[in-house]
Amino acid sequence: MKTAHLVDPELRPLLADMPDRVLEASDLPAMREQRQAAALESLLHDDGLPVTVTQHHISAGEDSPAVRVVVISPQHQRKGRMGILHIHGGGYVLGSPEQSMPLTRPTAAQQDCVIVSVDYRLAPETPFPGPLEDCYAALVWMTAQADELGIDPSHIGVMGDSAGAGLAASLALLTRDRGGPKLAFQNLMYPMLDDRTVTDPNPNPVTGEFSWTRQDNRFGWHAYLGHEAGLPEISCYAAAARAEDLGGLPPVWMGVGSIDLFLDENIEYARRLIRAGVPVEFSIYPGGFHGFNGDPAYALARRARKQRQDALAGFNPLRHTHDFGL
Repeated sequence: MKTAHLVDPELRPLLADMPDRVLEASDLPAMREQRQAAALESLLHDDGLPVTVTQHHISAGEDSPAVRVVVISPQHQRKGRMGILHIHGGGYVLGSPEQSMPLTRPTAAQQDCVIVSVDYRLAPETPFPGPLEDCYAALVWMTAQADELGIDPSHIGVMGDSAGAGLAASLALLTRDRGGPKLAFQNLMYPMLDDRTVTDPNPNPVTGEFSWTRQDNRFGWHAYLGHEAGLPEISCYAAAARAEDLGGLPPVWMGVGSIDLFLDENIEYARRLIRAGVPVEFSIYPGGFHGFNGDPAYALARRARKQRQDALAGFNPLRHTHDFGL
């Protein structure tokens, strides 16, 4: 472990529990089943949060299957809430709304907001643009149902982690260019933005050793694109960092660990957003690897989680939050 000494000291014991494996297509069915079973099991335990969870199957167009969305709402009825379209992570090949409940349920309670979490189709079974179109369909539905959901349609933003944050960034570009629903903000935790990181001839020597490796990244991008990463003419809607024009996008909060594989592509994207006139708040967490913020037992994770929630609160029309431990 050549970069273990760079890991935040409090997080170093976690390295021993990280699986020593290379992600492969044959692993996906078992991994998906195992993770979903664990998520559903955890939901059987009452977390005491004052939220309700419902699900809907929405139309995604004539040629596409219905998209499942999970709506997490505060229990008490109210109009004019902030709405968040949440897009789960998982390298484009794993994940579900249920697996993201440790983030979305407390966020809905803390921000007194409504979250729509989209169960987009996964790669490699459904490569780009299918997953992104599922997210766009969820955003259109969410906006159309804003009054019924108790959402202020002028305060709808996107939030995601890793590949989910990459999809969120791509969705912001897509809805801007299509003239679709106008987004109020982007809340992006270590977004997976640039397929060219796979083919970088001079990779950062201190990033990508833990949690999400360069081998994982190559697999995830190949699955999502349906071909090798780094080729010319890849759409910016597949990899947001490919966009030439970043003007007119909603404000961005972005956070990433200093030894996360996505550090360099996140720094570059933030720099380009700023040069395009987009308001950006950008945080780098020293000693943080990919996924470091998952457990609030650690100080670095708590700091990242608080800053993320503070950023969300800045776009909340109700302008007040509750402390539910995020």
